[in-house]
Amino acid sequence: MIEAPLQLADPLLEEPVIRIGLAATLGLFLGLEREWSEKSAGIRTFSLISLLGAVFTVLALETALGVSLLTLGALLVIAQGVLLAVEGLIGESDAGLSLTTSVSMLVAYGVGALVAAGFVLEGVAVAVLSSLLLVLKRELHEFAGGLSRAEVRASAEFAILAFVVLPLLPAAYVLSVGGVEIPIEPPVVWLMVVAVAAIGIVNYAIVTTYGGRGIAVTGFVGGLASSTAVVGTMLDHVRQRPEAASYAVAAVLLADAAMAARNLALALAFTVDADVPPLVLAVVPLGAVIAVAVVVAALTADWRESAPIELENPFSTKNALAFGAIFLVVLVVGSLAERSLGTVGFYATAAASGLVSSGGATTSAVVLYRGGRLDATEASLAILLATVASIVVKAGLASTAPNPAFRRRVIVYSGALLLAGGLASVPVVL
Repeated sequence: MIEAPLQLADPLLEEPVIRIGLAATLGLFLGLEREWSEKSAGIRTFSLISLLGAVFTVLALETALGVSLLTLGALLVIAQGVLLAVEGLIGESDAGLSLTTSVSMLVAYGVGALVAAGFVLEGVAVAVLSSLLLVLKRELHEFAGGLSRAEVRASAEFAILAFVVLPLLPAAYVLSVGGVEIPIEPPVVWLMVVAVAAIGIVNYAIVTTYGGRGIAVTGFVGGLASSTAVVGTMLDHVRQRPEAASYAVAAVLLADAAMAARNLALALAFTVDADVPPLVLAVVPLGAVIAVAVVVAALTADWRESAPIELENPFSTKNALAFGAIFLVVLVVGSLAERSLGTVGFYATAAASGLVSSGGATTSAVVLYRGGRLDATEASLAILLATVASIVVKAGLASTAPNPAFRRRVIVYSGALLLAGGLASVPVVL
């Protein structure tokens, strides 16, 4: 006999009869797609399998014999699935479809067992997700078939970093450099690296899908991965098409907005569950930069135009480790500067590192804030300084453009962003 789980929130679900009925219903739900696809196992078979799993689980909760019956039922479902798979291999039917049906039958049995054991939410989630996988067969196959080798490799590398490396990291670590001890939370730090990489992957997928259909896609979405790369793209584009200066300027502004939005997201997401208050102070100055950039872009661009942008796969182990290295350097140098020169030292480090990677500087500020080395005002100002430095870099790159209209507008509007961020930071400082 096995022990029952914790009591359910809904007293009605405490009744075994109700849970058995729910299990049969979820089995029917799972069998809908198989029935519609005219497979050998359909609605009735799947519903009965879930019902069987639920009945044997209830017996297992009440009697010692039920455990044996539950195991026997699982073995019978597996045997039936093997028979279907063999039939698909030696018969005329599709072996892959038969294998899918076989696995789905085992899932239905597990759903019945979960619900009967009291794990109702988990059972419903498994049933819904399994049904989606069955219904979206064509879309999933098209998606997988359209991936290049580089994209598959990048996805595998990302999965290793996110789901293999992350769980192996220690909960806390103290880095000692020159007699200065720097407390670090490796899981939080690595999760930030993974988050930045994930943003790049999403950005790559959107740009690949929509291409140059709109300046918002080119500028804002492209800026999530590399706002500096957007400037380079616009420089080339304006050099070839001088009349495109208005929307090229908008692309640069939206890239700045995307960079600021990414930094703000990192500041909030990785402090909301910490022992310290969330970095809400960063919302005002960074929000001002984002708002001004979006408004100016909306008012000045010729939205009938579109700009093509080509991105290489934005994620690789090399890119992730490079970001991690930048972050580590900023963290160490910033901590040493903060110890030697006070908070002003870390401000200088954040501004300097923002010239290369505002994301790395943001991550460092968040880690020091979580560790109690910086207060909310200091961390928010450091993030703003890194963001400002990134805007200055893009304005500097734009100043090399041969097109005077593009050069002048980017410099002027970048100055407006800096002014907006500076004015909005006054309440933070005070």
